[in-house]
Amino acid sequence: MNKTTHLWVASCIATPLALAQAPPGPPSATAAQAQQPAARGPALELALEAAEKAVEACRGLDQKVGVTVVDSAGVFKVVLATDGASTRGVQSSTNKALTALAFGAATSELGDRIQTDTALAQKIAANANYNTRAGGILIKLGDDVIGAIGVGGAKGSEKDEACAIAGLQKVQGKLK
Repeated sequence: MNKTTHLWVASCIATPLALAQAPPGPPSATAAQAQQPAARGPALELALEAAEKAVEACRGLDQKVGVTVVDSAGVFKVVLATDGASTRGVQSSTNKALTALAFGAATSELGDRIQTDTALAQKIAANANYNTRAGGILIKLGDDVIGAIGVGGAKGSEKDEACAIAGLQKVQGKLK
């Protein structure tokens, strides 16, 4: 073996030993997260049911879309894409769901508000992932926001929103 091989082998052996013998540090982010209460959101079965209904509604409009459902912390519950959906449509569905959640309003409403609210327009413009085209709506239980649904990829974002609403309506009475 040459000198480089010896150094590589030595580092492969020594690094795990050093890590194993390192003194314990502060609790990890994972431990801290485990102590926090779980985010609210639709149960997985209901998130899937809502997403499937949104896909079905858009299929009826002959649209190829992506659908994303997130819980109140923005954690993905479901991401679906119709056959033939574009990557951009799927990303748009995710961005719309997260935008609605971040600003506590449907993306169509936010799109209207940024026309006159410069502070809001600046906040939204500061993050290239925010999307204020119609298609992102909140999932609420009473007044509590428990998640969001985003649909993206339809020809005309008003169709995205109609499909998202159809998905929400399918499960609204079953939410807990």
